[in-house]
Amino acid sequence: MQYRKLGASGVKVSEIALGSWLTYGGSVDENSSIKQILHAVDLGINFIDTANVYAHGNAEVVIGKALKSLERDSIFLASKVFFPMGDGPNDRGLSRKHVFEQCHQSLKRLDTPYLDLYQCHRYDPDTPMHELVRAMDDLARQGKILYWGVSEWKAEQIEDAVNTAKAMNALAPVSNQPCYNMLTRRIEESVVPTSWKHGLGQVVFSPLAQGVLTGKYESGKSFPKDSRGADDRTNVFMLGNNLTSDANLQKARELKSIAQDLNVSSAQLALAWCLRLKEVSSVICGATQNYQIDDNVKASGLKLSQEVLDKIEGILTSANLVR
Repeated sequence: MQYRKLGASGVKVSEIALGSWLTYGGSVDENSSIKQILHAVDLGINFIDTANVYAHGNAEVVIGKALKSLERDSIFLASKVFFPMGDGPNDRGLSRKHVFEQCHQSLKRLDTPYLDLYQCHRYDPDTPMHELVRAMDDLARQGKILYWGVSEWKAEQIEDAVNTAKAMNALAPVSNQPCYNMLTRRIEESVVPTSWKHGLGQVVFSPLAQGVLTGKYESGKSFPKDSRGADDRTNVFMLGNNLTSDANLQKARELKSIAQDLNVSSAQLALAWCLRLKEVSSVICGATQNYQIDDNVKASGLKLSQEVLDKIEGILTSANLVR
């Protein structure tokens, strides 16, 4: 396993991170989840990502149980806040009240005294930036979080957060967690350069485009029963983003031939492609089986030649590319 600095911070995270959306506390039973987390750590993964809203808190509970048999300081543990956790008017968003209360709830569920990274799951236009920045700075001063970051924020929102933190002499964000993969590249134009300028590393989710880039989906055929395409919770996301269009499935087939020529899996090729950018600190991968984790970690340290990158770019920039 190779490790990279998280943006301009001093901490290092594994190039491959283990995510928990739709898996732990949900589709994967507790015992299997714990075994998978421990297996991932054995392979060198130190970055585990979750959120309070995943399985409505149950993902954090399962991860907390797994951490009990590990040295806490060997793990870089990240969670998130923003989405509704109740029906009340203050049970959502990034107000100081919601951020503080949900941080404490996440700490309880994870059974840990602190989070390494606390992320704003989305941007909240209803909360003043200075309120959010001060809340995160106070949590850091109290030792409840070490770093904070954002997820799916626009370039101008990231810049506002950094400038506000500087003006307040407060802790600035160190990371952004966007959707990024071969078929979804919208962050390249402004989010990536703005983040890099201000010291934020990218910790990208959906690097395999919800499994499309593994080659498991085929045009004209039903989604495999055990795939995310067959899961109503992700099927809407995939269809809404046109990930399983005929054009994208054709790209996946062509990319698979490149992977075969390199003697690597399609997943490894897709992950290595994301990691080609120095601005990407880590790629977050979910898993339901150990073999998926085994395959993903082999992408760490995999360097793609310029010739290969050019071939990939030729495929990706053909007509109907999802942006």
